[in-house]
Amino acid sequence: MNSVVLIGRLTRDPEIRYTAGTQMAVATFTVAIDRPVRAGAEKQTDFPRVTVFGKQAENCERFLAKGRLVGVQGRIQTGSYTNKDGATVYTTDVVADRVEFLEWGDRNERGERPQQNYRPSAPGASVDAAPEGFSAIDEDIPF
Repeated sequence: MNSVVLIGRLTRDPEIRYTAGTQMAVATFTVAIDRPVRAGAEKQTDFPRVTVFGKQAENCERFLAKGRLVGVQGRIQTGSYTNKDGATVYTTDVVADRVEFLEWGDRNERGERPQQNYRPSAPGASVDAAPEGFSAIDEDIPF
């Protein structure tokens, strides 16, 4: 079985490229994940590289930014290549089947990402922070 589930924060904005033949989107980003440690021990962090394909890759590029919390479900894939010095370099990546945006955001008209995050599950989230296309709910609903 080869299954991975991760929750962590992006270390930088996702990078997107398109394949030559099919023009499929491919996004890559790195996630910082803290390891559980015993009391008094030094905190340790892992930085797995995540690769996402297709429409989901385009959504990652649009909605994710450095520091945002993300959930990733996928599989481990290893590989190798020969660098310019002739040495073999081994790689281990997470190929994502599913990416959950645990903190939301979008770019403005100039293509910049906003500073404030929208978190739909945050108690008391302001109505002004609702994503485009969604309307505010009436707070006087009895249920």
